[in-house]
Amino acid sequence: MKKLLTALLTFGTAMCMTFGVGAKTLDWDHIEKNAQGQTVYFHAWGGSQEINRYIQWANTQLQQRYGVTLKHVKVSDIAESTPRLIAEKAVGKSDGGSIDLVWINGENFKSMKENQLLFGPFTQALPNWKYVDQSLPVTVDFSEPTDGLEAPWGVGQLVFIYDQAQLSAPPTSFAQMLSYAKAHPNRLSYPKPPEFHGSSFLKALLIELSNNDPALSKPVTEQEFARLSPLLWNYLDEFHRVAWRSGKQFPKGTAEMTRLLDDGQLDMALTFNPNAVYSAQAAGNLEPSTKPYAMSAGALSNIHFLAIPWNASAKEGALVAINFLLSPEAQSRKGDLNIWGDPSVLERQYLQGSAQNSEKFNAIDEPHPSWQVMLEKEWLKRYGQ
Repeated sequence: MKKLLTALLTFGTAMCMTFGVGAKTLDWDHIEKNAQGQTVYFHAWGGSQEINRYIQWANTQLQQRYGVTLKHVKVSDIAESTPRLIAEKAVGKSDGGSIDLVWINGENFKSMKENQLLFGPFTQALPNWKYVDQSLPVTVDFSEPTDGLEAPWGVGQLVFIYDQAQLSAPPTSFAQMLSYAKAHPNRLSYPKPPEFHGSSFLKALLIELSNNDPALSKPVTEQEFARLSPLLWNYLDEFHRVAWRSGKQFPKGTAEMTRLLDDGQLDMALTFNPNAVYSAQAAGNLEPSTKPYAMSAGALSNIHFLAIPWNASAKEGALVAINFLLSPEAQSRKGDLNIWGDPSVLERQYLQGSAQNSEKFNAIDEPHPSWQVMLEKEWLKRYGQ
Protein backbone atom coordinates (compact mmCIF):
# COMPACT_ATOMS: atom_id res chain seq x y z
CA MET A 1 0.00 0.00 0.00
CA LYS A 2 2.87 2.35 0.83
CA LYS A 3 4.33 1.83 -2.65
CA LEU A 4 0.96 2.57 -4.27
CA LEU A 5 0.37 5.74 -2.28
CA THR A 6 3.90 7.01 -2.91
CA ALA A 7 3.44 6.57 -6.64
CA LEU A 8 0.08 8.29 -6.65
CA LEU A 9 1.30 11.19 -4.55
CA THR A 10 4.05 11.67 -7.11
CA PHE A 11 1.28 11.64 -9.70
CA GLY A 12 -0.63 14.33 -7.86
CA THR A 13 2.23 16.82 -7.88
CA ALA A 14 2.79 16.48 -11.60
CA MET A 15 1.18 18.59 -14.28
CA CYS A 16 -1.21 16.98 -16.75
CA MET A 17 1.51 16.74 -19.40
CA THR A 18 3.56 14.44 -17.17
CA PHE A 19 0.76 12.07 -16.31
CA GLY A 20 1.89 9.64 -18.98
CA VAL A 21 5.33 9.45 -17.38
CA GLY A 22 3.88 9.20 -13.92
CA ALA A 23 1.64 6.32 -14.97
CA LYS A 24 4.70 4.23 -15.77
CA THR A 25 5.82 4.47 -12.15
CA LEU A 26 2.80 2.47 -11.00
CA ASP A 27 3.45 -1.22 -10.48
CA TRP A 28 0.15 -2.68 -11.69
CA ASP A 29 1.19 -6.23 -10.79
CA HIS A 30 1.73 -5.00 -7.25
CA ILE A 31 -1.70 -3.37 -7.23
CA GLU A 32 -3.41 -6.54 -8.45
CA LYS A 33 -1.54 -8.63 -5.88
CA ASN A 34 -2.57 -6.37 -3.00
CA ALA A 35 -6.16 -6.26 -4.30
CA GLN A 36 -6.62 -10.00 -3.85
CA GLY A 37 -9.07 -10.73 -1.07
CA GLN A 38 -10.34 -7.15 -0.84
CA THR A 39 -14.04 -6.25 -0.79
CA VAL A 40 -14.89 -3.08 -2.67
CA TYR A 41 -18.02 -1.37 -1.32
CA PHE A 42 -19.46 0.26 -4.44
CA HIS A 43 -22.04 2.97 -3.83
CA ALA A 44 -24.13 3.14 -6.98
CA TRP A 45 -27.69 3.86 -8.02
CA GLY A 46 -29.83 0.77 -7.52
CA GLY A 47 -32.99 1.74 -9.39
CA SER A 48 -32.55 -0.43 -12.49
CA GLN A 49 -32.71 -4.22 -12.67
CA GLU A 50 -30.57 -4.21 -15.81
CA ILE A 51 -27.84 -2.17 -14.13
CA ASN A 52 -28.00 -4.22 -10.95
CA ARG A 53 -27.59 -7.45 -12.93
CA TYR A 54 -24.65 -5.99 -14.82
CA ILE A 55 -22.88 -5.07 -11.56
CA GLN A 56 -23.55 -8.62 -10.32
CA TRP A 57 -21.85 -9.95 -13.46
CA ALA A 58 -18.89 -7.62 -12.91
CA ASN A 59 -18.59 -8.89 -9.35
CA THR A 60 -18.44 -12.50 -10.57
CA GLN A 61 -15.73 -11.63 -13.09
CA LEU A 62 -13.66 -9.69 -10.56
CA GLN A 63 -13.87 -12.51 -8.03
CA GLN A 64 -12.82 -15.13 -10.57
CA ARG A 65 -10.01 -13.14 -12.18
CA TYR A 66 -8.59 -10.98 -9.41
CA GLY A 67 -9.99 -12.24 -6.12
CA VAL A 68 -11.81 -8.92 -5.67
CA THR A 69 -15.41 -8.78 -4.39
CA LEU A 70 -17.54 -5.92 -5.71
CA LYS A 71 -20.30 -5.27 -3.17
CA HIS A 72 -23.09 -3.14 -4.65
CA VAL A 73 -24.42 -0.73 -2.03
CA LYS A 74 -27.64 0.47 -3.68
CA VAL A 75 -28.50 4.13 -3.20
CA SER A 76 -31.33 6.20 -4.65
CA ASP A 77 -28.98 9.18 -5.07
CA ILE A 78 -25.22 9.22 -4.63
CA ALA A 79 -25.63 12.50 -2.75
CA GLU A 80 -26.62 10.25 0.18
CA SER A 81 -23.00 9.07 0.39
CA THR A 82 -21.36 12.50 0.57
CA PRO A 83 -22.41 13.33 4.18
CA ARG A 84 -20.94 10.01 5.35
CA LEU A 85 -17.58 10.86 3.77
CA ILE A 86 -17.67 14.39 5.21
CA ALA A 87 -18.41 12.94 8.67
CA GLU A 88 -15.50 10.50 8.37
CA LYS A 89 -13.18 13.34 7.40
CA ALA A 90 -14.43 15.49 10.28
CA VAL A 91 -13.35 12.83 12.80
CA GLY A 92 -10.00 12.29 11.09
CA LYS A 93 -10.77 8.88 9.61
CA SER A 94 -8.07 9.05 6.92
CA ASP A 95 -8.12 5.32 6.16
CA GLY A 96 -10.41 2.36 6.70
CA GLY A 97 -13.33 4.28 5.22
CA SER A 98 -16.74 2.70 4.64
CA ILE A 99 -16.96 3.54 0.92
CA ASP A 100 -14.44 2.28 -1.66
CA LEU A 101 -15.98 3.26 -4.98
CA VAL A 102 -18.68 5.70 -6.08
CA TRP A 103 -20.64 6.21 -9.30
CA ILE A 104 -20.88 9.98 -9.63
CA ASN A 105 -20.98 13.04 -11.84
CA GLY A 106 -22.05 16.65 -11.81
CA GLU A 107 -22.74 18.37 -8.51
CA ASN A 108 -21.82 15.28 -6.49
CA PHE A 109 -18.35 15.22 -8.04
CA LYS A 110 -17.92 18.96 -7.57
CA SER A 111 -18.91 18.66 -3.90
CA MET A 112 -16.57 15.73 -3.23
CA LYS A 113 -13.72 17.42 -5.07
CA GLU A 114 -14.12 20.72 -3.22
CA ASN A 115 -14.23 18.90 0.13
CA GLN A 116 -11.10 16.90 -0.84
CA LEU A 117 -12.93 13.61 -0.45
CA LEU A 118 -11.42 11.89 -3.50
CA PHE A 119 -8.33 9.75 -4.04
CA GLY A 120 -5.96 10.39 -6.91
CA PRO A 121 -5.31 11.47 -9.56
CA PHE A 122 -5.27 7.94 -10.95
CA THR A 123 -7.07 7.72 -14.29
CA GLN A 124 -4.12 7.76 -16.65
CA ALA A 125 -2.39 5.14 -14.51
CA LEU A 126 -5.05 2.61 -15.52
CA PRO A 127 -3.83 0.09 -18.13
CA ASN A 128 -7.17 0.31 -19.95
CA TRP A 129 -7.06 4.11 -20.19
CA LYS A 130 -5.55 3.67 -23.65
CA TYR A 131 -8.91 2.46 -24.98
CA VAL A 132 -10.85 5.57 -23.86
CA ASP A 133 -12.25 7.80 -26.60
CA GLN A 134 -10.43 11.08 -26.02
CA SER A 135 -12.84 12.93 -28.32
CA LEU A 136 -15.48 12.65 -25.60
CA PRO A 137 -15.46 15.18 -22.73
CA VAL A 138 -13.80 12.68 -20.39
CA THR A 139 -11.70 15.26 -18.54
CA VAL A 140 -14.54 17.61 -17.55
CA ASP A 141 -17.69 16.92 -15.55
CA PHE A 142 -20.49 19.50 -15.92
CA SER A 143 -17.73 22.00 -16.86
CA GLU A 144 -15.67 21.03 -13.77
CA PRO A 145 -12.17 19.64 -14.60
CA THR A 146 -11.88 16.05 -13.36
CA ASP A 147 -8.12 16.38 -12.71
CA GLY A 148 -7.78 12.60 -12.93
CA LEU A 149 -9.96 12.09 -9.84
CA GLU A 150 -12.68 10.12 -11.63
CA ALA A 151 -12.65 7.70 -14.56
CA PRO A 152 -15.31 7.89 -17.30
CA TRP A 153 -17.71 4.94 -17.31
CA GLY A 154 -20.48 5.74 -19.79
CA VAL A 155 -22.33 8.37 -21.79
CA GLY A 156 -25.70 9.68 -20.63
CA GLN A 157 -28.36 11.51 -22.64
CA LEU A 158 -31.79 12.63 -21.48
CA VAL A 159 -34.27 11.08 -23.89
CA PHE A 160 -37.98 10.24 -23.87
CA ILE A 161 -39.73 6.93 -24.47
CA TYR A 162 -43.11 6.53 -26.12
CA ASP A 163 -45.21 3.73 -27.61
CA GLN A 164 -45.58 4.20 -31.36
CA ALA A 165 -48.72 2.05 -31.28
CA GLN A 166 -50.38 4.57 -28.96
CA LEU A 167 -48.71 7.88 -29.86
CA SER A 168 -47.79 8.49 -33.48
CA ALA A 169 -46.34 12.01 -33.13
CA PRO A 170 -44.77 12.75 -29.73
CA PRO A 171 -43.92 16.34 -28.80
CA THR A 172 -40.50 17.42 -30.07
CA SER A 173 -40.07 20.44 -27.79
CA PHE A 174 -41.08 21.32 -24.26
CA ALA A 175 -43.44 23.92 -25.67
CA GLN A 176 -45.21 21.16 -27.59
CA MET A 177 -45.14 18.99 -24.46
CA LEU A 178 -47.14 21.60 -22.56
CA SER A 179 -49.66 21.82 -25.40
CA TYR A 180 -49.95 18.03 -25.43
CA ALA A 181 -50.46 17.91 -21.66
CA LYS A 182 -53.27 20.47 -21.90
CA ALA A 183 -54.95 18.48 -24.67
CA HIS A 184 -54.44 15.16 -22.81
CA PRO A 185 -54.62 15.83 -19.04
CA ASN A 186 -53.20 13.36 -16.55
CA ARG A 187 -50.95 11.67 -19.15
CA LEU A 188 -47.52 13.28 -18.64
CA SER A 189 -45.15 13.72 -15.69
CA TYR A 190 -41.51 13.64 -14.64
CA PRO A 191 -39.60 12.20 -11.65
CA LYS A 192 -39.58 14.17 -8.45
CA PRO A 193 -36.41 16.25 -7.95
CA PRO A 194 -33.82 15.96 -6.50
CA GLU A 195 -33.92 12.49 -8.05
CA PHE A 196 -31.34 12.59 -10.86
CA HIS A 197 -33.75 12.21 -13.78
CA GLY A 198 -36.16 14.76 -12.35
CA SER A 199 -33.40 17.32 -11.88
CA SER A 200 -32.20 16.63 -15.42
CA PHE A 201 -35.70 17.32 -16.70
CA LEU A 202 -35.65 20.72 -14.97
CA LYS A 203 -32.29 21.63 -16.49
CA ALA A 204 -33.27 20.57 -20.01
CA LEU A 205 -36.51 22.51 -19.69
CA LEU A 206 -34.75 25.68 -18.52
CA ILE A 207 -32.23 25.41 -21.35
CA GLU A 208 -35.03 25.45 -23.93
CA LEU A 209 -37.08 28.14 -22.21
CA SER A 210 -34.06 30.45 -21.92
CA ASN A 211 -32.71 29.66 -25.40
CA ASN A 212 -29.65 28.19 -23.65
CA ASP A 213 -28.73 31.49 -22.04
CA PRO A 214 -24.92 31.86 -21.64
CA ALA A 215 -25.38 32.41 -17.90
CA LEU A 216 -26.25 28.72 -17.52
CA SER A 217 -22.67 27.69 -18.27
CA LYS A 218 -21.30 29.84 -15.44
CA PRO A 219 -21.61 29.58 -11.64
CA VAL A 220 -25.08 30.67 -10.68
CA THR A 221 -25.67 34.04 -9.06
CA GLU A 222 -28.80 35.16 -7.27
CA GLN A 223 -29.30 37.85 -9.88
CA GLU A 224 -29.12 35.43 -12.82
CA PHE A 225 -31.26 32.87 -11.00
CA ALA A 226 -33.91 35.53 -10.36
CA ARG A 227 -33.78 36.51 -14.03
CA LEU A 228 -34.03 33.05 -15.60
CA SER A 229 -35.75 30.69 -13.17
CA PRO A 230 -39.23 32.35 -13.43
CA LEU A 231 -39.37 30.96 -16.98
CA LEU A 232 -39.23 27.50 -15.43
CA TRP A 233 -41.71 28.10 -12.60
CA ASN A 234 -44.28 29.70 -14.91
CA TYR A 235 -44.08 26.69 -17.22
CA LEU A 236 -44.34 24.18 -14.37
CA ASP A 237 -47.28 26.00 -12.78
CA GLU A 238 -49.17 25.45 -16.02
CA PHE A 239 -47.85 21.95 -16.61
CA HIS A 240 -48.65 20.64 -13.13
CA ARG A 241 -52.30 21.63 -13.42
CA VAL A 242 -52.73 19.14 -16.28
CA ALA A 243 -49.99 16.64 -15.38
CA TRP A 244 -50.38 13.13 -13.97
CA ARG A 245 -52.20 13.35 -10.63
CA SER A 246 -52.41 17.13 -11.08
CA GLY A 247 -48.73 17.57 -10.24
CA LYS A 248 -49.37 16.69 -6.61
CA GLN A 249 -47.55 13.39 -6.90
CA PHE A 250 -44.56 12.48 -9.06
CA PRO A 251 -42.92 9.21 -10.13
CA LYS A 252 -39.98 8.26 -7.93
CA GLY A 253 -37.67 7.73 -10.88
CA THR A 254 -37.24 6.40 -14.39
CA ALA A 255 -38.07 2.83 -13.36
CA GLU A 256 -41.50 3.87 -12.10
CA MET A 257 -42.08 6.04 -15.17
CA THR A 258 -41.26 3.07 -17.40
CA ARG A 259 -43.74 0.92 -15.47
CA LEU A 260 -46.43 3.60 -15.73
CA LEU A 261 -45.81 3.84 -19.47
CA ASP A 262 -46.02 0.08 -19.83
CA ASP A 263 -49.22 0.02 -17.75
CA GLY A 264 -50.79 2.66 -19.98
CA GLN A 265 -50.98 5.30 -17.24
CA LEU A 266 -48.49 7.64 -18.91
CA ASP A 267 -47.94 8.43 -22.58
CA MET A 268 -44.21 9.15 -22.17
CA ALA A 269 -41.36 8.19 -19.88
CA LEU A 270 -37.81 9.48 -19.71
CA THR A 271 -34.38 7.98 -19.18
CA PHE A 272 -30.77 9.09 -19.27
CA ASN A 273 -29.79 6.18 -21.50
CA PRO A 274 -30.95 6.29 -25.14
CA ASN A 275 -30.59 2.50 -25.33
CA ALA A 276 -32.44 1.67 -22.10
CA VAL A 277 -35.64 1.00 -24.03
CA TYR A 278 -34.03 -1.95 -25.81
CA SER A 279 -32.75 -3.63 -22.65
CA ALA A 280 -36.17 -3.05 -21.05
CA GLN A 281 -37.83 -4.67 -24.05
CA ALA A 282 -35.45 -7.63 -23.80
CA ALA A 283 -36.42 -7.99 -20.13
CA GLY A 284 -40.14 -7.85 -21.00
CA ASN A 285 -40.67 -4.51 -19.26
CA LEU A 286 -41.68 -2.54 -22.37
CA GLU A 287 -43.67 -3.32 -25.50
CA PRO A 288 -41.72 -3.91 -28.74
CA SER A 289 -43.45 -0.83 -30.19
CA THR A 290 -41.78 1.55 -27.71
CA LYS A 291 -39.05 3.83 -28.99
CA PRO A 292 -36.62 6.43 -27.60
CA TYR A 293 -36.27 9.92 -29.05
CA ALA A 294 -34.79 13.30 -28.19
CA MET A 295 -36.25 16.76 -28.50
CA SER A 296 -35.48 18.37 -31.85
CA ALA A 297 -32.90 20.68 -30.25
CA GLY A 298 -30.97 17.68 -28.94
CA ALA A 299 -30.51 15.79 -25.69
CA LEU A 300 -28.99 17.00 -22.43
CA SER A 301 -25.76 14.97 -22.34
CA ASN A 302 -22.91 14.14 -19.99
CA ILE A 303 -20.37 11.52 -19.02
CA HIS A 304 -20.85 9.51 -15.84
CA PHE A 305 -17.80 8.52 -13.82
CA LEU A 306 -16.26 6.23 -11.19
CA ALA A 307 -14.22 7.63 -8.30
CA ILE A 308 -12.47 6.40 -5.16
CA PRO A 309 -12.87 8.17 -1.79
CA TRP A 310 -9.63 9.44 -0.27
CA ASN A 311 -9.94 7.11 2.74
CA ALA A 312 -11.18 3.96 0.98
CA SER A 313 -10.30 0.70 2.72
CA ALA A 314 -9.76 -1.14 -0.58
CA LYS A 315 -8.01 1.33 -2.86
CA GLU A 316 -6.18 -1.36 -4.82
CA GLY A 317 -9.37 -3.34 -5.24
CA ALA A 318 -11.19 -0.23 -6.41
CA LEU A 319 -8.46 0.52 -8.96
CA VAL A 320 -8.64 -3.04 -10.26
CA ALA A 321 -12.45 -2.81 -10.46
CA ILE A 322 -12.38 0.47 -12.38
CA ASN A 323 -9.74 -0.83 -14.77
CA PHE A 324 -11.84 -3.94 -15.45
CA LEU A 325 -14.99 -1.87 -15.97
CA LEU A 326 -13.07 0.11 -18.62
CA SER A 327 -11.96 -3.02 -20.47
CA PRO A 328 -13.31 -3.66 -23.99
CA GLU A 329 -15.00 -6.81 -22.69
CA ALA A 330 -16.83 -5.08 -19.83
CA GLN A 331 -17.72 -2.02 -21.92
CA SER A 332 -19.00 -4.21 -24.77
CA ARG A 333 -21.24 -6.11 -22.36
CA LYS A 334 -22.44 -2.90 -20.71
CA GLY A 335 -23.24 -1.48 -24.14
CA ASP A 336 -25.07 -4.63 -25.28
CA LEU A 337 -28.62 -3.54 -26.08
CA ASN A 338 -29.99 -6.72 -24.50
CA ILE A 339 -28.13 -6.24 -21.21
CA TRP A 340 -27.81 -2.55 -20.25
CA GLY A 341 -27.24 -0.61 -23.47
CA ASP A 342 -25.21 2.13 -21.81
CA PRO A 343 -23.23 3.97 -24.53
CA SER A 344 -19.52 3.29 -24.14
CA VAL A 345 -16.68 5.71 -23.42
CA LEU A 346 -14.24 3.59 -25.45
CA GLU A 347 -13.30 4.09 -29.07
CA ARG A 348 -15.73 2.19 -31.27
CA GLN A 349 -12.98 -0.01 -32.75
CA TYR A 350 -12.46 -1.73 -29.39
CA LEU A 351 -16.12 -2.66 -28.91
CA GLN A 352 -17.95 -5.77 -30.01
CA GLY A 353 -21.55 -6.68 -30.72
CA SER A 354 -24.42 -4.22 -30.44
CA ALA A 355 -22.29 -1.91 -28.25
CA GLN A 356 -20.73 -0.70 -31.50
CA ASN A 357 -24.13 0.61 -32.60
CA SER A 358 -25.25 2.50 -29.50
CA GLU A 359 -27.78 5.17 -30.38
CA LYS A 360 -26.67 8.73 -29.63
CA PHE A 361 -28.47 12.01 -30.26
CA ASN A 362 -27.21 15.54 -30.81
CA ALA A 363 -25.75 16.66 -27.50
CA ILE A 364 -26.70 19.67 -25.38
CA ASP A 365 -24.14 20.55 -22.70
CA GLU A 366 -25.04 20.47 -19.03
CA PRO A 367 -25.36 23.76 -17.16
CA HIS A 368 -22.81 24.59 -14.48
CA PRO A 369 -23.49 22.24 -11.52
CA SER A 370 -24.30 25.14 -9.19
CA TRP A 371 -27.53 25.70 -11.15
CA GLN A 372 -28.76 22.23 -10.23
CA VAL A 373 -28.43 22.93 -6.50
CA MET A 374 -30.43 26.15 -6.74
CA LEU A 375 -33.09 24.62 -8.99
CA GLU A 376 -33.62 21.63 -6.70
CA LYS A 377 -33.85 23.81 -3.61
CA GLU A 378 -36.40 26.15 -5.17
CA TRP A 379 -38.38 23.29 -6.71
CA LEU A 380 -38.73 21.60 -3.31
CA LYS A 381 -39.79 24.90 -1.78
CA ARG A 382 -42.51 25.43 -4.40
CA TYR A 383 -43.74 21.91 -5.17
CA GLY A 384 -42.15 19.46 -2.74
CA GLN A 385 -44.83 19.38 -0.07
